[in-house]
Amino acid sequence: MTTRILPAVGDIDAARSVTTLLSQLPDAEPATPVGDSTQLIDTLARLAGEALDELPEVVLVHERIGPVPALELIREVSLRFPSVGVVLITADASPNLFANAMDSGARGLVTLPLSYEELANRVQAAAQWSAGVRRHLTSGNDVFTGPGGTVVTVTGAKGGVGTTVTAIQLALAAQASGNTVALVDMDLQTGDIASFLDVQFRRSLVDLALITDISPRVLSDAVFSHPTGLALLLAPGEGERGEEVSDRSARQIVSALRTRYEIVVIDCGGQMNGANAAAVEMADVAVLVTTPDVVAVRGAKRVVRMWERLQIRKAEETITLVNRFTRNTEIQPPLIQKITGTRVASAAVPANFKELQASIDSGRLHELDAKSTVKQALWGLAGELGIVKESATGKKSGGALVRRNSGAFKNDRGSIGRPRRRRDGSGRGPGDSEGTR
Repeated sequence: MTTRILPAVGDIDAARSVTTLLSQLPDAEPATPVGDSTQLIDTLARLAGEALDELPEVVLVHERIGPVPALELIREVSLRFPSVGVVLITADASPNLFANAMDSGARGLVTLPLSYEELANRVQAAAQWSAGVRRHLTSGNDVFTGPGGTVVTVTGAKGGVGTTVTAIQLALAAQASGNTVALVDMDLQTGDIASFLDVQFRRSLVDLALITDISPRVLSDAVFSHPTGLALLLAPGEGERGEEVSDRSARQIVSALRTRYEIVVIDCGGQMNGANAAAVEMADVAVLVTTPDVVAVRGAKRVVRMWERLQIRKAEETITLVNRFTRNTEIQPPLIQKITGTRVASAAVPANFKELQASIDSGRLHELDAKSTVKQALWGLAGELGIVKESATGKKSGGALVRRNSGAFKNDRGSIGRPRRRRDGSGRGPGDSEGTR
């Protein structure tokens, strides 16, 4: 049996050495090495999207891979692609590192400098384990086998620009179209999703922060099942406890969620910390919310530049949503796109806070009227982002799903899709007050 091997090695000389040895292994089919953690995850996700059998049997992770540390990368690969055997390449052969590597999900450890015999033994053992797991996965229908659900992060250029309302409505739109959806409040100190949805809760993200192996049962115990069908994972009631959620914990939590839900929407708030920075880095789609005023647009530019400096996300990989938009504002979406270097969503949200005030004050944002222009714009954004399903009774409209003659949306029929555009390019029906907050 041919063993497909994907090396993840950042250093050119080390990559050349690894490839040379792999090419000498019997029945081995080494792939071109990937240079960083992001490229590795993207490659595996693409292959898994085609078919489970397309994944390599073995992934070799060099200890100096970046920007994600090697052990955290191994944990993420093990959670998202459980049929892949991961082997760590390291110069440290201490019992402590070996134990940490095994806890992270590695199937073996190869010490530097590499030797043919040790590498062959570890690769063979990992490949045999991978083959056994794949036989098990193909025999059962209730075991996760795909690349994972879609993770969407929503971040504010600053506080009060509408981040939470945006995240909630995106999650509701995705759930209404038939997806299983988790909504996560990673605004760890000032998160308000519980207040907006009138939720009383006992467990939060903090309860998962110190758990090294998040099983489906542990995850379900921490998640609150909302009457809308959303699975809520909320910020702690005591803001100071947010410090207990590290970037490593956030990676583990997000990886666990994406294996259980088709869509994971994360409210990252308007302040950056290690946890939500890790979430933005892992996200398939990163939305940055701003309002068309000088202070907010400067904040959006500052956030984008910080993400680039920290190698979290490139500007061109970010989608900016303009909230509280009116056609008479001096700062228009094309200017925001030019200033931030991001792509501005076509679904600008009109300035009409009057539609939202009663729902927000009562904690019933999920009952917002389907005729609301704010809701229609945000559900249109969900279609633009591709997080709504297409069914046999629906059709695509501008990249979004529009259902007709279906009871699945109740009073929301037709509200998923792009908002109607005016000739001047503004959103449909801008009001005369504020937008979402």
